[in-house]
Amino acid sequence: MSSSIVFGTLLSIVLALCCSAVSAQHTRAFFVFGDSLVDSGNNDFLATTARADAPPYGIDYPTHRPTGRFSNGLNIPDLISLELGLEPTLPYLSPLLVGEKLLIGANFASAGIGILNDTGIQFLHIIHIQKQFKLFKDYQHRLSAHIGAEGARRLVNGALVLITLGGNDFVNNYYLVPYSARSRQFSLPDYVRYLISEYRKVLRNLYDLGARRVLITGTGPMGCVPAELAMRRSTNGECDVELQRAANLYNPQLVQMINELNQELGSHVFIAANAYRMHMDFVSNPQAYGFVTSKIACCGQGPYNGIGLCTPASNLCPNRDVYAFWDPFHPSERASKIIVQQILRGSTEYMHPMNLSTIMALDSRI
Repeated sequence: MSSSIVFGTLLSIVLALCCSAVSAQHTRAFFVFGDSLVDSGNNDFLATTARADAPPYGIDYPTHRPTGRFSNGLNIPDLISLELGLEPTLPYLSPLLVGEKLLIGANFASAGIGILNDTGIQFLHIIHIQKQFKLFKDYQHRLSAHIGAEGARRLVNGALVLITLGGNDFVNNYYLVPYSARSRQFSLPDYVRYLISEYRKVLRNLYDLGARRVLITGTGPMGCVPAELAMRRSTNGECDVELQRAANLYNPQLVQMINELNQELGSHVFIAANAYRMHMDFVSNPQAYGFVTSKIACCGQGPYNGIGLCTPASNLCPNRDVYAFWDPFHPSERASKIIVQQILRGSTEYMHPMNLSTIMALDSRI
C-alpha cells in the first residue's frame, strides 16, 4: 500500500473523528419539569387518577396509541425537540431511559402538580416538584456513572431546561372548591405573592442543580379553558373573570421575579415565555389561526365538552386540527405547534428577554 493511500486513509479517520466529536459537543440535552402540559408519560407509572393512558389520547401520535401525554399527539416538549433536531426526551420513570438515552436528557414532569406541595393532593401519587428535583439528582448520579462526573456536569450545565408550573396552584388548589384551605388562608393578591416567593425558591434550587438555560412558561388564560367554562356555567363562552384576574396578577409578577433572579445571578439563566399571550391569540380569534372553536374541547362531555376527563366514552371531534383545545384543559397538538413557534421565534411580547432561536444562536458561539 502506498504512503499516499495510507495518509489519505488516516486523514479520513481523523476528519471523521473530529466531525463526530464536534457534533457530539453540539448535541444538547433537554430536561423537562412541571405538570400535565409537559408530562410525557411519567404518571403512567404511578398509582394516580391524573393519567392519559387510555384512548383517544394519542390518536394522532405516530403510534396512534396513548402515551401518557395529555394530547391527541405530540406535546410542547416533543415539538421543541423536533424543532431543535433533538430526539424527544423519555419520561424519567421509563425503563427505556438507560445507557446512551441518558445523554438526550429526561422528562420529570407529572400531571397534577404545582409550585406548592399541597397542590394536586386529590390525585394521590404524583411527583411534586421537589421530588422531581430529587429524581434529577438521581439522574445526574446515573449519568456520572455513564460518562464521568465532569462529563455529567458539562452536559447538565449545557442543557436546555423547560419548566411549566402554576396553573394547578389555582385550578386544583385555590379555586378547586369554594372556601378552599388556601383561599381561606390568603386573599388572591397575597396568594399570588406567596406563589411567586415559593417559585423563586424552586428556580434557585434548579440553578443549584446545574441548570443554566431555563425556559419558564407563565400560566395561560385559565378562565378560558373548556373545563372552567363548563364548571362556572358560562352562558355565552365568556372567560371566567376571577381566574383571568388570577392569571393577570400572577404572570407579570413572575416576569419581575425572573428579572430579579437573573440580575442576582449576573446572567440570562431564566427566560420567560408569555403563555397567556400565546394562548389568547387563538382563544380570542380562533378563525385567524384556522380553528373553528376555542371554546369547545375536541374530546370530553357536557357543556363545551368540558366535564371530566377525555375517555373512550367521550364525544370526539373528527378533525383535531380545527380545535384549539384537545380536552377540557389541554391544547391540541396543532395549538401546541403555534405556541412552540412563538417560543422559538416570538418577539419580546412573547419571550423575555429573548426567544429560543436567539438563545440557541448565542450558545452555539460559546
